[in-house]
Amino acid sequence: MTIYFSWTEFDKSVDYIAKECKTFKLEGIYGIPRGGLCLAVALSHKLNIKLVTKPKKNSLIVDDVFETGLTLNSFRNVEGAIFFVLFSKKVPTWWNTVNLSKEKEWIVFPWE
Repeated sequence: MTIYFSWTEFDKSVDYIAKECKTFKLEGIYGIPRGGLCLAVALSHKLNIKLVTKPKKNSLIVDDVFETGLTLNSFRNVEGAIFFVLFSKKVPTWWNTVNLSKEKEWIVFPWE
């Protein structure tokens, strides 16, 4: 099954993440290449927080999809970091998500 994620849904997701992160003192936003970059740029504008080229203390770390966890897990030890993904194929435990999807679902993002 394929899910087509629209720009409208993307914008609503950015608004949701921004609202959830508004009370945190964030030092930067890091988007995991490639999938997290569009989200990081949009959140940087929305929250008026600079993009960072590598994750640092108290940063928001974002990605498009959490599938196996290997990518996001490699940043888990960043002190004070908050983690968000657009889609998670597993129920979140230490990360946050906007949407839950099934393991076999393929997501097509508007920038693809």
